Amino acid sequence: QVQLVESGGGLVQAGGSLILTCAAPGSIFSIGAMGWYRQAPGKQRELVAVISRAGSTKYTDSVKGRFTISRDKDKITVYLQMNSLKHEDTGVYYCSAGSGRGHGLGEYWGQGTQVTVSS
Repeated sequence: QVQLVESGGGLVQAGGSLILTCAAPGSIFSIGAMGWYRQAPGKQRELVAVISRAGSTKYTDSVKGRFTISRDKDKITVYLQMNSLKHEDTGVYYCSAGSGRGHGLGEYWGQGTQVTVSS
């Protein structure tokens, strides 16, 4: 059973930075793509960024140039570096992972971590 353990959320002022971490301990052979979704109050969950096992990345338009997703060499930990944060980045951020070779997510989920950006 793959478990995703998230950390790094919190409260930050607009313009500040945060880094989110998601680890999948013991899942080195099970994990394909890893990524982050977020859900703001009253809104649907949206994909923020995803990185394939090969290192290919995709971002939603609103975070391009501000957020960077990366993963460690063992490919079981993913990071989301968030810079120039805006109030509209506020939400619960969920780590997700898949088991394929592409960018598919949604097979495994973390518990979510709150990110609050004060304006």
